[in-house]
Amino acid sequence: MKNVGFLILLFLFLNACKKDNQLESEISKIPVDVEVERFDLAFGHADTLELPKLKADYPFLFSDRIPDSVWVDRMTDSLQLELSQEVEKTYSNFDDVEQDIESLFQHLKYYDTSFKLPRIITVTSDVDYRNKIIVTDTIVLISLDTYLGATHHFYEGIQVYLTQNMERTQIVSDLAAEYSEKYIFQSKPKTLLDDMIYFGKQLYFKDKMIPFNTDAIKIGYTAEKMEWAIANESEIWRYLIERELLFSTDPSLAGRFISDAPFTKFYLELDSESPGRIGQYVGWQIVRSFMKNNEVDFMTMLQMEADEIFNKSKYKPRK
Repeated sequence: MKNVGFLILLFLFLNACKKDNQLESEISKIPVDVEVERFDLAFGHADTLELPKLKADYPFLFSDRIPDSVWVDRMTDSLQLELSQEVEKTYSNFDDVEQDIESLFQHLKYYDTSFKLPRIITVTSDVDYRNKIIVTDTIVLISLDTYLGATHHFYEGIQVYLTQNMERTQIVSDLAAEYSEKYIFQSKPKTLLDDMIYFGKQLYFKDKMIPFNTDAIKIGYTAEKMEWAIANESEIWRYLIERELLFSTDPSLAGRFISDAPFTKFYLELDSESPGRIGQYVGWQIVRSFMKNNEVDFMTMLQMEADEIFNKSKYKPRK
């Protein structure tokens, strides 16, 4: 009987893999022509005489309140020149990232036929790591100086839990996160569970839009932190349940379990071993469980309220 059960599970697994492969093959045929505009290179190589043309081509990057003299000074500033050189050295070839962006857009067009391709423009931003990517309806700005690698000397003084995600591999993951906010809706968060489900939706959005990325990249964990979250999922869940935190409206819980941080604040000895944002990870598993156990369209789920998703998820943490 054990052998029969194993064979049934194996059949179901192989059948699911076959369906996934067929879907990905279909999506890969969707016509998408991504052309990345390297404004960072254009500005870095330009002389002062070319400034009027740059302003004409990219008027949205030049504020009317800033005089031309500021841009001229920027073109010759030693720190700006070094920044431009480091970006060019790291991103002399952008083909791999461009291919990932193209795949993301193919998935977006599959799930949202009204999706229109934006202009993709790479810039530098004086290492503004709080705004690495900006997405509007028609334009995407990617600040390449915030993706130079976790140990880059420009990032000295920035906390490690932030610099670990200032890597080339995070560009498309961050871009997917920005796009997710255009599709996710739920009422203003009141409880810890509300926040958990919101970010669970965002991470599940990445499951669908960038399936070629690892789970660790999707959530922005190192491999070791990802392994810790998986190994301790059951204990994390017990902690949240025993302390009745899921439906708590205590605003400090978001800082402990949801926000970017070097570790999660359980207020236990194991805190230093844990990754930050563990509430996002658990919310992700709840949303995955909901989608596995309910016949609900992916885009419809993004609009559902947190309580309904949780109540119908049949979530059981892995042990």
